Amino acid sequence: MNMDQTESGLSQHVGKGTFLRLSLMMLLQYAIWGAWLPLLYPYLNKVRGFDDGQIGYMFMAGGVGALFGPFIAGQVADRWFNTERFLGVSHLLGAVLMLMLVQITSFWGFLGFALAYSIVYSPTLALTNSLSFHHLSDRDRQFGWVRVWGTIGWIVVGVGIGQWLYHAYSPTDLVDAVATAKQSLESATESTKVAIEAQLSTASNALQKAQAEGMYNAFYVAAILGFIMGVYCLSLPKTPPQRGQEAFATGEAIKESSRMPLLVLFLVAIPVSMIHQFYFQFTAVYLGKYQAQAGEVTDAINSVFGVGGGGLMTIGQITEILVLMLIPLVAKRFSRKTLLSIGLVAYALRMFLFAYVDWLSASLGVPVMVTLIAGVALHGLCFGCFIFVAFMIVDEECTRDVKASAQNLFNLVIVGIGIVVGSYVAAKIGTMYTDEAGVKDWQGLFAIPMYTAVVCLAFLAAFYPGKDGMARIREKRPITT
Repeated sequence: MNMDQTESGLSQHVGKGTFLRLSLMMLLQYAIWGAWLPLLYPYLNKVRGFDDGQIGYMFMAGGVGALFGPFIAGQVADRWFNTERFLGVSHLLGAVLMLMLVQITSFWGFLGFALAYSIVYSPTLALTNSLSFHHLSDRDRQFGWVRVWGTIGWIVVGVGIGQWLYHAYSPTDLVDAVATAKQSLESATESTKVAIEAQLSTASNALQKAQAEGMYNAFYVAAILGFIMGVYCLSLPKTPPQRGQEAFATGEAIKESSRMPLLVLFLVAIPVSMIHQFYFQFTAVYLGKYQAQAGEVTDAINSVFGVGGGGLMTIGQITEILVLMLIPLVAKRFSRKTLLSIGLVAYALRMFLFAYVDWLSASLGVPVMVTLIAGVALHGLCFGCFIFVAFMIVDEECTRDVKASAQNLFNLVIVGIGIVVGSYVAAKIGTMYTDEAGVKDWQGLFAIPMYTAVVCLAFLAAFYPGKDGMARIREKRPITT
């Protein structure tokens, strides 16, 4: 079956126009987020001079908006206000806040505006899901093809900004200094090795700092995309509020989420979100450390993905596309439990590759960047098989009149509680594994989320119902969709 036939089959029940409009909505939604999130840590650390503890509070602010989502956005979209209008207003306000955010240099000022932006933006992540589900006739076959455009948006903007940093904010003298030190190190004697390593470290840090200076452009890109998205949302298919059994939609959604299998899913999602936070908080600066070191493989990678870590992280989104394209083919063949388990295995394996990258690379005889890319590439399975499938489960296990609230409730867990707690824990762990000279013990740092993922996998295996268990649950509690 060719691509045209597949897309025709997927969109025949919803109309090609609606299918394309929902896809563009997802592209813009995630391009906004992907513009600035991967670069937030290196920007705040190297440009604004904030320490791990302060940066942890910034990432915590990102989760606060999701905490309010079910009680504000979910209630409004499910009971009072058309979802597409709420999305439009939210993104226009977010664009204004993003323009103001980039001008602020103080810790408390940045934290305040980051908190305000989170309250405006975070609920829109779940609402784009609920709006899509509302207009799709077959979530298993159609939603993946819509949501994949969000991943494409993240990739395009991430690589674009990475290339901008590579060409406009990588001074030639620093690039040459890194390359010269690297070449000298290869032929260094024991007596000169320490001095040359110090030169390489100094030049690499200076290069990373210079590249970080240009990261403010990411906030302007996010603001421009936010304005475009805000206007575009007003043209989306009308998605009016629903009449439900209870006036307070979130209360009804909480009752439904306290049942099996959603209860287990929500409990596992909290530590998984914390693991996710380790990835987004530290990976860009971790990759940037290796990207700033010259070498044939590294230089070739930088020429494609740019520098700063954000562009290279889009490899995870590329594999995410592949996974999302496969989900419609496997969603009916494998149980939800199996798919969630695959996602958790990928989380553990990714952190294992990061933690032991030097030892693994030396043992396998491959460049360090190859091992790191393998770890980043696992993001596709992490997101696709756990978070994406989880949103599908939430939609299929909740009644129609509280779907927006239920999506925001899960958003509260995965983007709210998990991020707030995860940011705090990641900051503490980051500080714990940083010496007085500011050098991090990356192996110890990434081992923490690795073991956490293993525990989550064991919990899911023990308590989440399989196909037979789900059949018995639905016999007792049929869901009206």
